[in-house]
Amino acid sequence: MPASRPVGLSLGVAALLVISAVVNLPTLGHVPPTTAVSLTFDDGHADQWGAARALHERGLVGTFFVNSGFVGSEGFMPLARLHDLVGFGDEIGGHTVSHPDLAAIDPVEARLQLCNDRVTLSRWGFDVRSLAYPFASTSPAVEKIAAECGYTSARGLGDIRTRFGCATCARAEVVPPPDPMLTRAPTQVDATWTLDDLTSVVTQAEAAGGWVQLTFHRVCDDGCDPLAITPALFDRFADWLVQRTRERTTTVVATVQQVLGGPLRPVISGGGESAVRDGNLVSNPGLEERGADGVPVCWSLGEYGANDAAVDYDAEPHGGATAARLLLTAYGSGDAKLLPALDQGSCSPPAASGHRYALSAWYRSTAVTQFAVYRRDGQGVWSYWTSSPWFDAADEYTTAIWTTPRVPKDTEALSFGLNLFSDGRLTTDDYAMVDAGPGNG
Repeated sequence: MPASRPVGLSLGVAALLVISAVVNLPTLGHVPPTTAVSLTFDDGHADQWGAARALHERGLVGTFFVNSGFVGSEGFMPLARLHDLVGFGDEIGGHTVSHPDLAAIDPVEARLQLCNDRVTLSRWGFDVRSLAYPFASTSPAVEKIAAECGYTSARGLGDIRTRFGCATCARAEVVPPPDPMLTRAPTQVDATWTLDDLTSVVTQAEAAGGWVQLTFHRVCDDGCDPLAITPALFDRFADWLVQRTRERTTTVVATVQQVLGGPLRPVISGGGESAVRDGNLVSNPGLEERGADGVPVCWSLGEYGANDAAVDYDAEPHGGATAARLLLTAYGSGDAKLLPALDQGSCSPPAASGHRYALSAWYRSTAVTQFAVYRRDGQGVWSYWTSSPWFDAADEYTTAIWTTPRVPKDTEALSFGLNLFSDGRLTTDDYAMVDAGPGNG
């Protein structure tokens, strides 16, 4: 597509000229209003590859909004598949590192999620301009951050008319959109949609022209997911689109980028990858700063397996006014622990590959406990790393101290907590993580 194509034109002859450069639409002197259809796919699920192939076989394209932290994980497309998509003419867009509710998290973490997702995707070789907000959750502050990260557009959901709601809403978005950092789109496609629902979104837009973004998640057989569309239904809709674009030369299928145009903006880091804190690397180590919900800021309960875990913060503290008391009952498997949030760097302690870290916490416990340690890699993915030896049960506050082995290559952050892996009660306070430097352990 030409680098200097027109931008910011109303849909009509000018927009038709823009999109025709991409999809080989004939250039006409006098035409009805143009309707642009963008087929967008959220999260990068592996079964979206089948839908992509269905598009490619018919000469159609899509926009795939990807969580960089999920790429290559079980159930998600590997990096090679994303490059295949681009080779077929599809667009790769951003969807944050790990799919949080951006309007509900700390602005620092929102910036890390938005900017660093684009950094990673760009490092992998993709020109990333477009964004979709996870859960369509946003705010003016989030939209400002998204623009500062270099995105030129960002998609919402549920503010274009469908039979599922928004009966007084517009039938299509306009181009250029009045708010490019919150473009309007129909509600997401799910298992209740029919072929008529899909085609109606297009035909209602054709009456006056405009842009419709259809949002898909899973493309798999009946019952696989409430947000799924079956491959058979998707194929029927793709066939309908091909026929529709032949019958109406002013209806086109194009990626988000092809519709909106605009230059590629610089890639801006959200920070966090090389953050350095002096001394104790744990944020809010004494659990003293508490949020509106009463939970210590930057801390969360981590649990897995078959058990019942609960935590309160009114236990007798070691120091200050707050301690965490964890109660584990009905134990069958797994564990539970309080630990720094597994985020992209606003709370999680930074770590350097090859270094060892001295971990400590004060505790009282009716059962043995140990440090469970997690690591975040350069892709923003958290995974379990290692555990310390056991510490004995203790009636009075006792210090648990342990120095980790050398941190594996491509580690950017650690999180850790004393856990329970049997029925019992554990009270903890005054955590610390200190860089012990490179070592041979």
